[in-house]
Amino acid sequence: MSRDPDAKGAFEAATGDGPPLTGDAEQRSREVRSALDGLRQIRRLTGGPGGAAGDVPAPWERRQPVRAVALALESGGLAPSAVDAAGSRTATGYRVRAGERPATAVVEWLGPPGSGAAGRETAALTACAEALARLGWEALLYKGPRGRRFLEVEPSGNPAGPAPS
Repeated sequence: MSRDPDAKGAFEAATGDGPPLTGDAEQRSREVRSALDGLRQIRRLTGGPGGAAGDVPAPWERRQPVRAVALALESGGLAPSAVDAAGSRTATGYRVRAGERPATAVVEWLGPPGSGAAGRETAALTACAEALARLGWEALLYKGPRGRRFLEVEPSGNPAGPAPS
């Protein structure tokens, strides 16, 4: 499944702000697994001496936390939200956006009006936090405006290399 079945190029993890995934679900699953394998290889190669190579986000992930967190969620089997051409939500799932601080992201559980997403957000965000923890991200649950909950996500451990600028 891809964002545009005719598009060629690099894999993009679903952030929840794009159109619904379309196409072959098994092909999308292979693409996600391949991207995750690549990420693990980057972690292995960039891990510092004596460090926990592979256990904490690599410098690439720290520079692009939205992409890295979206990949972690998608590889964890969680469904992304989606929007139509007018920007209206069409699917219930996670949405990843940039955090206020460098190397952070925010994860929300969103859906179309009347979808019941707000009623399921605590359980869904808990599942998101578990998927993120398996890949070396720390996620703290907060309550925001209008009582909606969200995760603030940051890399766990020390950076595997120089801090992002």
